[in-house]
Amino acid sequence: MEFIWTLIVGLIAGALAKLVMPGKDAGGIVATMLLGIAGSFVAAFLGRALGWYSHVNEGPGIIASIVGALILLGIYRLAVGRGIRG
Repeated sequence: MEFIWTLIVGLIAGALAKLVMPGKDAGGIVATMLLGIAGSFVAAFLGRALGWYSHVNEGPGIIASIVGALILLGIYRLAVGRGIRG
């Protein structure tokens, strides 16, 4: 259940990150939502590693997911803006 919750929160976080950091991205809203999902998983991983979540099944909150999505979106824009291709 925690995995599904992380996906849902990540989609919402990606959409909100796009509103906070508008601009033209190569992948559009789909790429931003995928970055939101990745940001949500990063927030969950860091939260567990730092002991912020008391239960193993506790997922990241919306604010942590948005911050993770914004960080990944910024890194994505830097990488794409400089022409780095993987």
